[in-house]
Amino acid sequence: MRTLIFSIAVLSTGLAAAAVVVPTVQETPLRAHLQFLSSDLLEGRGTGQRGADLTVSYLETQAMALGLRPANGASFRQSVKIAGVKALPDDSDVAIDVGGKPQALVFGRDWVWAPGDAKAQHPMNAELVFVGYGISAPELAWDDYKGMDVRGKVLVMMVNDPMPTAAEPERFNGKGLTYYGRWTYKFEEAARHGAAGVLLIHTDASASYGWSVVQNSWMAERFQLATGAPGSGMQGWMTEATAQALCKAAGHDLDMLRAAAESSTFKPVPLGARVRGEAVASVRMIEQFNVAGIVPGTDPTLKDEVVIYSAHWDHLGKQGAGGDNIYNGAVDNASGSAALLAMAQEAVKAPARRSQMFLWVAAEEQGLLGSAAYASAPLWPVAKTAANLNLDSLNWVGRTRDMGTSGSERTELGAMAAATARAMGLTVAVPKPDLSGGYFRSDHFSFAKAGIPAFSVGGGSDYVKDAEAATARRKAYGDERYHQVSDEYDPNWDMSGMVQQAQFTLNLGRMVANAAKMPAWKAGDAFGRVRAGSN
Repeated sequence: MRTLIFSIAVLSTGLAAAAVVVPTVQETPLRAHLQFLSSDLLEGRGTGQRGADLTVSYLETQAMALGLRPANGASFRQSVKIAGVKALPDDSDVAIDVGGKPQALVFGRDWVWAPGDAKAQHPMNAELVFVGYGISAPELAWDDYKGMDVRGKVLVMMVNDPMPTAAEPERFNGKGLTYYGRWTYKFEEAARHGAAGVLLIHTDASASYGWSVVQNSWMAERFQLATGAPGSGMQGWMTEATAQALCKAAGHDLDMLRAAAESSTFKPVPLGARVRGEAVASVRMIEQFNVAGIVPGTDPTLKDEVVIYSAHWDHLGKQGAGGDNIYNGAVDNASGSAALLAMAQEAVKAPARRSQMFLWVAAEEQGLLGSAAYASAPLWPVAKTAANLNLDSLNWVGRTRDMGTSGSERTELGAMAAATARAMGLTVAVPKPDLSGGYFRSDHFSFAKAGIPAFSVGGGSDYVKDAEAATARRKAYGDERYHQVSDEYDPNWDMSGMVQQAQFTLNLGRMVANAAKMPAWKAGDAFGRVRAGSN
């Protein structure tokens, strides 16, 4: 049942304060939505597949039934135009040559590529240039391009950030990864410089995953936003062994190039090799949808500002034929989508001073595309968006004594999250260095890039019951079921941790929604500077 808290404070008029309804997330609707959203009927909610259409219809209908207001005029939907691209190596004759001699590279084994601009054909005759980490960060006095005109060239670059040194132990966030280290940034920056293409050098350590992950992803259909600034004509990866062989054939030493790139004095190095031939891909255009509903605020002025709760509704869909080929994505992220529905069910009963938006975004698994589309065409002005709280892969193991708030420390949301935790008898999990760049890999980051204080609320790790066994179950999910067909709903799950995480998120959102002012970024944060220039 919802909890009714009665204030015993006496107002200046001498009248007792009115009863305050505290929205309390219920397990039954959360479990029901989770079970349905992860069922075989929705076929894994794959981008561009039948299950995606069914999922959007379900979310839209539920939002309407709960009493949310449409966020996009009279509609709950926001269109997300997406291009699906798939390299066709058998129809292509593209190759890398050194001194006119093609290198014996096999697509998938040695390198992968696809168009970043959603065009099916790309005649290539482009010089290869090594540009170190491919970073242009004037605020850090770092520029790997050094003014070189790289228009029409294919850039070879390293993944990750420059390493910290004894003299500069905190450069590029020390042991933590910055956005400059993400492969998505590398592609974006190269396109801004007019490059014809990018080939990233893969290592297990720098990417934080093996070549098979790259191979499987880039040999399948890939998705990109069909609107906005296009990427380069060729985007891809090569194995470290391929990069070493290429450099050797061209008279260079890859290790020496990489060592030179650790200095801010590094300058781009033409490799004496070219990409020649024609790269061919299949291209199709599809339309997916974000779903968004509003709980209007009660304050005459503050209702024009909004707190956004988000979760991605998509997963990997159906793949292949025969056997179990449905990637149900129960934890990832039917759990977050179901939680938003359960939270919205209670939020409509007790509106806050600011408005609250419940936003289910598309195509997260394809590169945060739905949230990026929202950020580029927001349904609510950025300058009047107080915060984004994102939910992705909730705690299905059991209740905890803590809550994960990594990333909140970048803004005043950190202190508010800590206060919310204390009010619930919880602590916030001790932050750890972000070695894999987790802050930049979930939907909240699209909001942060737009200058909106944002983070993903994570489940805790200090389990109340059977801590050792609970930790082992959670690890086993990551090792065995993450992005596998076995990520399926189990009716025996202890949902108390999931309800707890949803409740924490709603409580924190209401704290933001009822606060005197919107939270701000910490001084010096790069995304805070974006916020200062928003409108």
